[in-house]
Amino acid sequence: MFYSHVESIEGSSNCLLLAQECLHLSNNREHGESMWNEKNLFTGCVDVPLTSKGVEEAIEAGKRISNLPLDIIYMSALIRSQMTAMLALTEHRCLKVPIIIHKETEQARIWSQIYSDGTKKESIPVVKAWQLNERMYGELQGFNKQETAERYGKEQVHKWRRSYNVQPPNGESLEMCLGRAVSFFKDNIEPQLLRGRHVMVVAHANSLRSIIMYLDKLTPQEVINLELSTGVPMLYIYKDQNFIRRGSPVGSSEAGVYAYTESLALYRQKLEATPNEDPHA
Repeated sequence: MFYSHVESIEGSSNCLLLAQECLHLSNNREHGESMWNEKNLFTGCVDVPLTSKGVEEAIEAGKRISNLPLDIIYMSALIRSQMTAMLALTEHRCLKVPIIIHKETEQARIWSQIYSDGTKKESIPVVKAWQLNERMYGELQGFNKQETAERYGKEQVHKWRRSYNVQPPNGESLEMCLGRAVSFFKDNIEPQLLRGRHVMVVAHANSLRSIIMYLDKLTPQEVINLELSTGVPMLYIYKDQNFIRRGSPVGSSEAGVYAYTESLALYRQKLEATPNEDPHA
């Protein structure tokens, strides 16, 4: 999972949270553990749900970010990412209802539209994007990783998994995954941050690795060595069009996050003043 907070363009800052689907728990927020993670299978873009451990990881990740401001959520089109996002939000103190935005067709947009302004204020828009999907592992998908290494050799499998521009059979390289994920981030997520909105991104190891490469200005060699933990949120501050990594919130009471900018400090004051109310109200 990835969460970023950004202040206004006049000098304030916003938050960006990244999270991986819960394998352990969200990488920026990466999703939690999936059923194929548990079986040590190449998953890629196969749409596999979380395990019970992944569900627990997603809920725990939600506790870590429960007091941080959230305005919009982006997640991949895969169910393990979506489960992580929704389960994490059950722990958030704003108590707003996540509403998935449907724009697949004009009819889908119209039929899912909310017409009550009051209800809109009590909702958090959630955007699904296939561009945030995990790297597509091609003909490796569904095979056991250990058995694949025995069949093709550990060195060859390591190249498929860890090289920057080497593709597995009929699959994507990390470079190809980066192309779609970072393009989507620049075109859709960065404009939200520039508007002063607090964003959470829940995706997967390689799509998040790609985004972090862009945010941290990593080299191809640095990014292939980057390890992410499932279900562990990563917080960035977006200020003056720069991304500043703040690490993973250790818990909902982490004071250092709120002290970083004036807008977050004010948010915390309001939160403490109204402990049982929506801090965005």
